[in-house]
This record gives sequence, structure tokens and C-alpha cells, in this order.
Amino acid sequence: MKTSLFLAALTLLSFHHKAAAPLRPLDIQGHRGCRGLMPENTIPAMCRALDLGVTTLEMDVAISQDRQVLLSHDTFMNADFVYQPGGQPIAKADAQSLRLYALPYAEIRRYDVGSHGNPKFPRQQKMLTYKPLLAEVIDSAEAYARRRNRAAPNYNIETKTTPAGDNINHPAPEEFVRLLLAVINAKGIQRRVIIQSFDPRTLEIVHRTQPALRTALLVENLESLENNLLRLSFLPTIYSPNAKLLTAAVVQACHQRNVLVIPWTVNTPAEAERLLQQQVDGLITDYPDVVNAQLAR
Repeated sequence: MKTSLFLAALTLLSFHHKAAAPLRPLDIQGHRGCRGLMPENTIPAMCRALDLGVTTLEMDVAISQDRQVLLSHDTFMNADFVYQPGGQPIAKADAQSLRLYALPYAEIRRYDVGSHGNPKFPRQQKMLTYKPLLAEVIDSAEAYARRRNRAAPNYNIETKTTPAGDNINHPAPEEFVRLLLAVINAKGIQRRVIIQSFDPRTLEIVHRTQPALRTALLVENLESLENNLLRLSFLPTIYSPNAKLLTAAVVQACHQRNVLVIPWTVNTPAEAERLLQQQVDGLITDYPDVVNAQLAR
């Protein structure tokens, strides 16, 4: 019943904002699962996001020393919320030296990423948890959705790569993408995956290797839409800018190119409403509960 009411609210809201245009689904993406409510990029965060009705699980991936694909936004152990295996805090001066690419996954898994919470997110539930493998996350999310009689989720996976980090914080892009796609293909979820990145190099490799996969260009600069799109040799499926940089004109220009627009990170009702008025195709949020409450209103 709750699902039916939520979908009805989405339809009415879409009609309200686009009465003269065909209705289309709005993609609500849980940022790092639901970072505002649960430890980021963990299995509990993904399951909680599914409970809150997200359509896409957004996450970041990194590579360990033994070439395992795991969930992590940072390429090192973030001292703000990661604690050592023995329960001691990590000194900020030492955090950068704890590079994931220099550690085997068995060691990475021993670090606690949830017991002490994240001071930037006071609503975040504290719990003992770890940085999981991408394969484990997919298996867990698929099984959880089945148990809850929910539709199988989509996955928006960010490659955490930079030219300066090649072979230091992560493998070079060719190897990074090869390792990532091996997991995606093994799990058979290609049709439900988006690969997103600030790094055009990884998107180029994805497009060349598996052109049917959806791609999203992440943007956090003041360049024009045209200049940002020229960073790629092809049009991405999705243009994904910082929400504060987005205007209705940019949304319209993307739609004229058949490019979807899904901004990040949208955490207040007012911001969600402003972006819905601009006719975006989805929202990435730390707080799916807040955004869905706004949709219901």
C-alpha cells in the first residue's frame, strides 16, 4: 500500500510539473546508500536505502592491493569515521598513509567504519560494520530486495580515479575498469548499472569496451555544458552536476541532446523542489527519507 501511494504521488507530482509533457519515472538515488542515516558505502546503508524506496543505489568503488573491487569513497582510511581493527582512532596525520591500494582486502575488512558515526551526519546510526566487496553488496542487495518483494535495484557505481592517483591510489584506468566490469558481468546486472566518474578516461574505456552500459559524467566546475561534454568523445547517458550549479537552461539543453540530468547531493526539501521545477530526471541524496517525504507532499 505504501508503495502504491508513493508511486501515485510521483505521478501526480510529475503531472504537476510537466502537465504538457509525457510522464516519466523519477530516479531517486541513495547517495553511498543513505549516508545521512547509515554508515556510508556499507551493506546496511544499501538495505536501508531500499527500505526507503530508492530506485538506484549509488556507491563508490576502490581497488585493494590484491585487486579486489570494494566500496569506498576515499582511497585511504578516513580518520573522520574509520577506526583501527583494535578500536583505536586513526590520527589524521596517518590517514593518507593507509591507502587501500597498498592493503590486501582481508586487512581492509578489519577496519571499523560505523561504530563511531560520522560527525558530519548526526542522524547516522552507529554500528559495527566494514568496507564490503562490490560483489558482496550486489548479492546482498539483490537478496534483500527479493525478501522484501521489491523490484531489483539499479546500481550507480563511481570509479574513484584521477590521473595523479594512477598506480599510487588505484590501478591505471584500463585495469580499474577491467576489474570493475568483471564483477558487473559476473553478476549479470549490466542492464541495471550506471558507471559514473569525474574522470573521463574511465568513461571512455567503459564506452569502448561495453557501449551498451549507461554512463554518467560527474561535474563540479563552472565550465559550460558544452565544454564539459567535449571532455568525452561520446554523449553520456546522464549529466550529473553538483546540484548548486544546475540551471533550468542546462537541463533543457541536456534533454535536447537526449541526455538525462541527475544532480547531487540533494538533501533538503527546498532544494529537491527547486530541481523538480527544473524537470530533472532524478536526484541523488544522502537522505532518501527527506526527499521522498517532499515527493509525497
